[in-house]
Amino acid sequence: MTTTIVAIDTPSLGDRSYLVHDGRVALVVDPQRDIDRVLAAAAEAGVRVTHVFETHIHNDYVTGGFALAQQTGAAYLVNADDVVSFDRVPIRGGDLIEVSAELRVRVVPTPGHTFTHLSYVLEGEHPAVFSGGSLLFGSTGRPDLLGPEHTRTLAHHQFASARALARELPDDTAVMPTHGFGSFCSATATTSGATGSTIGTERLSNPALTKGEEAYVAEIIGGLDAHPAYYVHMGPANSRGPSGADLSAPRRADKAELARRLNAGEWLVDLRTRSAFAVGHVPGTFNFGLDGQFATYLGWLIPWGTPVTLLGESPSQVAEAQRELVRIGIDAPSAAATGGPRDWTDGPLGHLERATFADLAQVRHHRRVTVLDVRRVSEWRESHIDGAVHVPLHSLLERLGDVPTGEVWVHCAAGYRASIAASFLIANGHQRVVAVDDTFSEHAADSGLALVAESSATG
Repeated sequence: MTTTIVAIDTPSLGDRSYLVHDGRVALVVDPQRDIDRVLAAAAEAGVRVTHVFETHIHNDYVTGGFALAQQTGAAYLVNADDVVSFDRVPIRGGDLIEVSAELRVRVVPTPGHTFTHLSYVLEGEHPAVFSGGSLLFGSTGRPDLLGPEHTRTLAHHQFASARALARELPDDTAVMPTHGFGSFCSATATTSGATGSTIGTERLSNPALTKGEEAYVAEIIGGLDAHPAYYVHMGPANSRGPSGADLSAPRRADKAELARRLNAGEWLVDLRTRSAFAVGHVPGTFNFGLDGQFATYLGWLIPWGTPVTLLGESPSQVAEAQRELVRIGIDAPSAAATGGPRDWTDGPLGHLERATFADLAQVRHHRRVTVLDVRRVSEWRESHIDGAVHVPLHSLLERLGDVPTGEVWVHCAAGYRASIAASFLIANGHQRVVAVDDTFSEHAADSGLALVAESSATG
């Protein structure tokens, strides 16, 4: 009987889960909290989920593993050394799990991303390793999420774990990581861009396998940048055994209620594209479009526990946003409203001017403006506009006082984060804000703007 591996992608968080089956029964690795996707995949394949594996206590999302096991009656396999408050099947490195005659899983300890990280080797004619946050495509999982005091030790563990997998597994073993598709759990800002890989491919290109240990450790630690603030809440939630996602529709709010919530300091989040937001929006609302890393940046910026109201063009847009938010533990939006700004307020609408880097270059010839760069430190160090003010987006709310008054042109790498930042500036009293909706890597230099690198930047 043929073994089938179904990847279940969560692009907005840069993660993958896996359903593996033999045509009758299935195992699941690292499911996201919205387990209806896993159940749908299992139903489509006509298989029964009997085992759910966690590679580690996740730091970037709320797991659906406990809820999936509870709903299906599957065995929930978690490292015996993880301190959790729920019943599980405790496993350790060296264990062999017989899911079925065709599905045999060998447990391999791969510390580095966490101290208790495990990888799972699917044995057979076509071997695969479900490497979680250990060996990624062209990279490895970051070693700093448990605190700076553990970073160097975990980096050395990560090197040894990657080497152990490469030493023990044949070259044709498929590598199936959970992170590394844009996830901030990756040790590098970008991985190889590949959609698949093998141990043999990684042996030729992965820094953990091509560099010496000290060079790898220095590179991985030197390349670390900030990670989303909500990560601090994920591990504790996962250790408690989180419930499944509640995706029931939030209550509908009328104009009066929206105004009350806005005046009370709650977050009203406009889910539309940045172009739609620019044309017209409710003053005081924040633009986190669903066309980017919506949950990552909203979860990073919002003071944890702040009530959220979702403003979308349609119920389906609101539902999509709600699904994104439950994955990081932001449950049950306070309210929602659909339509457009005229459905949400009777007052005057706000507007946001959009421009290109060429426009910015022209303006700087004629008048003094503040250029605000909201990219991350690693991006700034690589290249930035000479004379720009650097406040990474994730620091903006704490550093609003660092943004000069007067005309501000805000940019990021491609426009998404610039619109978020601009919406915060406008909501906090800045009168003249322009969002640069353009691609920095392609057009900043060509526009005539002077660019500089700053390897010692610390902003």
